[in-house]
Amino acid sequence: MIKVSESAKSKINSLMQEEGSSIEESFVRVGVTSGGCSGLSYNLVFDKEEKSEDKMFEDNGVRILVDKKSFLYLVGMTLEYSGGLNGKGFVFNNPNATRTCGCGESFAI
Repeated sequence: MIKVSESAKSKINSLMQEEGSSIEESFVRVGVTSGGCSGLSYNLVFDKEEKSEDKMFEDNGVRILVDKKSFLYLVGMTLEYSGGLNGKGFVFNNPNATRTCGCGESFAI
């Protein structure tokens, strides 16, 4: 299960509307790629197509797609959004990460 905070839902909805889409017709695809200063990096994009190997979750009205490979790294994660002075952007609160970099965009397990 992947959870979505209220702040992340609001920002996702806003960004989808800017692209001419809606939260009801699109997915948020969350994945993991190798790279970054801690070894693994998060990937977040909008998608309209669900692939056969995807796992789909819905939380707080947001539909999330995760490929099988990334799922093992992301299970239990909460997607949040921070718009404060110290940083602006999506925050991945991942209980599986043993180490994260200062920017929060990469992690290790």
